[in-house]
Amino acid sequence: MERSASPQLSDFSLQERDVQHALGRAKTRDIDYADIYFESNISESVSMEEGIVKRAVKHVGQGAGVRATAGEKTGFAYSDDLSQEDLAIAADTARYIAQSPQGEEPIAVTHCLAPTQDLYPLKQPISEIATKERVALLYLIDRVARGYDPRISKVMASFSTEQKAVIVANSDGQIVGDIQPLSRLQVTCIAEEGQNHQVGSYGGGGRVEFSYYFENDRAEEFAREAARQAILNLQAVDAPAGVMPVVLGGGWPGILLHEAIGHGLEADFNRRKTSAFSDMIGQRVASDVCTIVDDGTLPFRRGSLNMDDEGTPTSQTVLIEKGVLRGYITDRLNAKLLGIPLTGNGRREDFRSIVLPRMTNTFMLAGESDPDDIIRSVKKGLYAVSFGGGQVDITNGKFVFSASEAYLIEDGKVTRPVKGATLIGSGPDILKEVSMVGHDLKLDEGIGTCGKEGQSVPVGVGLPTLRIDEITVGGTNVG
Repeated sequence: MERSASPQLSDFSLQERDVQHALGRAKTRDIDYADIYFESNISESVSMEEGIVKRAVKHVGQGAGVRATAGEKTGFAYSDDLSQEDLAIAADTARYIAQSPQGEEPIAVTHCLAPTQDLYPLKQPISEIATKERVALLYLIDRVARGYDPRISKVMASFSTEQKAVIVANSDGQIVGDIQPLSRLQVTCIAEEGQNHQVGSYGGGGRVEFSYYFENDRAEEFAREAARQAILNLQAVDAPAGVMPVVLGGGWPGILLHEAIGHGLEADFNRRKTSAFSDMIGQRVASDVCTIVDDGTLPFRRGSLNMDDEGTPTSQTVLIEKGVLRGYITDRLNAKLLGIPLTGNGRREDFRSIVLPRMTNTFMLAGESDPDDIIRSVKKGLYAVSFGGGQVDITNGKFVFSASEAYLIEDGKVTRPVKGATLIGSGPDILKEVSMVGHDLKLDEGIGTCGKEGQSVPVGVGLPTLRIDEITVGGTNVG
C-alpha cells in the first residue's frame, strides 16, 4: 500500500520561520501550550430533485486557527489570511485571551512530518471528480429509485465531497500534516398511496474513492433501500406505547449509543462534572455483556483520521469493558487537566473552530448471541432497525429517539412494520437493561454527522443486534 502524500508548509506559501514566529508570539512563560492549525479546503456538493439538478456548489478556502492555553483558560483566534502579520495578530489575540500579556522568542519546529498511519490512501483525489460524473451518479440514483415501485413519487439525492489539507504545529516543536478526503451520497424517497405519504432515506460514504459508489452496485443499492423504506412505511400500523422489550438491529441504530452514551463520555463534560458518567471510572455502568469502544483507526471509515486536529494519532479507546467504565474520550487540554491518557479525539469543524473532545467511530463490540435467538426471546415488543432524529440531555443521559423503520415482535417473530415509534429513556439506565448482544456487529454505511457546541464533524457508529429488556416506547397505539 503506497503512502499518501502529506501537505507541506510551502503548500500554504509558508516557511518554518513564519510558523516559529507565530508560535513564539503565542507561547509565553504563562502559557502552558500553544498550537496553530493550518487548513486548506476544497468542498463540492451537487443535489438533484425531480430529476433536475437543483444546486451545485464549490467552495475553496484556507486559513489558520491559533490557540494558547493556561490552566483551564483557552485563548483562540483565527485568520483567513496567512501573512506573517496576520498570523502574529491572531497569535497575540489568542495569548491575550488566555491572559498572558507578552510574547517571547520564536519556537523551533521540526520539518513537517507525515502521520504514523495511513488510513485512506486514495489513487485519485476526491476533489478531482468532474461535476458531470457527480451529476451522472445522481441521474443513476433517480432512475433506480423511481424504477423500484410506481408509488415512488419524489426522489431527492445529493453527493458531497471534501478534501482537506491540514498542518498542526505546536509549542512542543512538533509539526505534522495530513490530507483528509471525505464524501457522502444521500438519497431520500417519498412514496404516495392516496393521502398516505411516507419517507425513506438511505446513503453512505467515507474517506473513499469515487469508484466505491459503483462497487457491487452500491449506489443503486442506496437508491433501492431508500425506496424500499418509503414503500414499507405505506403499510405501517401505529406503533404500540408503553414499557416493553426492544431489539435494536445492527449498524445505524448505534446512533443511539453515540448520542445517549458517547457524548456523556467526552472528557470536557466529565471535567466540568456535567455528565451522568462523571467520577465513575472503574464503576459498573452497564450490564456485563456491553463493551463499547471509540476507534478512529478503521481504514476508509467516515469517522477515521490519521491524526486528530491536534496532530495526535487516533487510536482505539475502550470506554466501557464488560459493563465497567474504563475511560473517557480526550483532547490535549482535558487529558492534562484530568490526568488521564490522551486518546487522539481532539477535533474541530474547521480552522475557525476551537478544538473539543469528539467521537470518531463509536460502537459496541459483538457478543455471543445468535440474532435469531434474540428475536425469538421476545414475546411482545419492538424491533427497531433504523432511526431518524433524536435528542439527549448530557447531564443525565435522558434521550428521545424516533425510529424511521421498526416492526412489531409477536411471539418471537418479526411481524408488521410500525410508524411513529420513539424510544424514551436514559443512557446509563438502558445499558443496564441490555441482556443479549448478537455476534453480528455491523458498522453504519458512513452517513453520520455529529453536532456539538455549533460544530459539525463526520463520525461513524455501529452496533450488533441487541436486546433491551425494558424501555419506554412512545407510540400512538395504547390499546
